[in-house]
Formats: sequence, C-alpha cells, structure tokens
Amino acid sequence: MIRFRNATFSFKGSAGVSDATFAVEEGEFICIIGPTGAGKTTLLRMIYMDAIPQEGSVEVAGFSSDKIRSKQVALLRRKVGMVFQDFELLDDRSVFENVALPLHVIGMSREEVHSKVDGVLDKLGLTEKSHHLPHQLSGGEQQIVSLARAIVKDPIVVLADEPTGNLDPAASFKILKLLEAIQKSGTAVLMATHNYNLVKDRNYRFFEIIKGQVRISSG
Repeated sequence: MIRFRNATFSFKGSAGVSDATFAVEEGEFICIIGPTGAGKTTLLRMIYMDAIPQEGSVEVAGFSSDKIRSKQVALLRRKVGMVFQDFELLDDRSVFENVALPLHVIGMSREEVHSKVDGVLDKLGLTEKSHHLPHQLSGGEQQIVSLARAIVKDPIVVLADEPTGNLDPAASFKILKLLEAIQKSGTAVLMATHNYNLVKDRNYRFFEIIKGQVRISSG
C-alpha cells in the first residue's frame, strides 16, 4: 500500500528524511518515534505527497511520486485521513460542520453527508456534542473531532502527527485507543510521536527517526 524506495527529502534547518526504504501494508499500525525536528512530520508529508522526494520514490495506493500529476494529488488525499497536533478545526463551525467538510469538498450529497457524519459521531461518542463549537470542547474532545474528520471519508490510511502532543495523559491514552480501534477495523495508521512512554508497551512496528535516518523495529 505504501512503498518508500531510497526516498530522500531534505531542506534547510531540518534533518528531513534520508534514503528511506520500507513498506506499510493494509491495516498496519506504525508508530514513528523520534525527537522534535528528527523528520517525523516530513515522513508523513511525503506519504500524502506534500513533500515530493528529491531522490528515490514514494508510492501510495497506486500513486507514485515520480509520476503523479497535480490533479491526481487531490485523488490521493481522498484516501488519506490527517490528524494534527493542534487539531486545525474551524472555530466558527460546529462539530458536525467540521467533520462534514471533507465530504462537501468531494461533492457528496447532503443526505449522504448527514448519514456518514452521524455514523462517525456516534462511533466516537460525539453525538451529544455535534452542535458545539470547538471552543466549547476540551482539548481531548477537539482531537476526537479531528479524528472523526479524518475517518469520515473512509480513508485507507490515517496519518496522525503528534496527536497527543497537547493533551493530558488520560486524554492521550483515549486518543491512542481510538486510533487502535480504527486500525482494527482495517485502516492503516501511522502515528508520529516523541512521547515514547505512551507507546513503548504497545505491539506496533516502530519507525525510529534520528537525523533523518529511519530505523525499523518490532514492538
């Protein structure tokens, strides 16, 4: 599903990713660990083709970085769900509206949007919060909304970039368990974190990034 072949992307002030070769299969849970600035975010950007390798190649869901056209990038991103450390919710939109946004972008009908959003909110325990604005929610609840937005379009992979970075331990563990539930339903998950204590006892494959070098180990 995801293939890196000697892929390198570097830029001034960051280690980037250097000569990475690995594969991620459908339904895997990959934990990307490493200190701030090690290259974790760059690796995720390469997967959704926001950073095209300067050397080597990346292939995701049949799209190859050395052949993909700008119009095809949007098609690829429909297959990828993103979760960010700072949530990136629209402050003036309700929970329902934030989660529905990706579906409106791809032109889904109003009836389909309501059906899918209602289903995801129920699955993640957000139904009673559907009309709340982001500022009326806790940090943990906002991140669950971000997660709902990521999975509402049925992606093949969820990329979570430091999803627990701004949360307390209890909320962090809840987000981790939700990501694991998503993975168990068949969606691959790649989670970047510098909080090794949160994940050290989990049965994942670990990608450790140190100064752009990717080292792979089992959990």
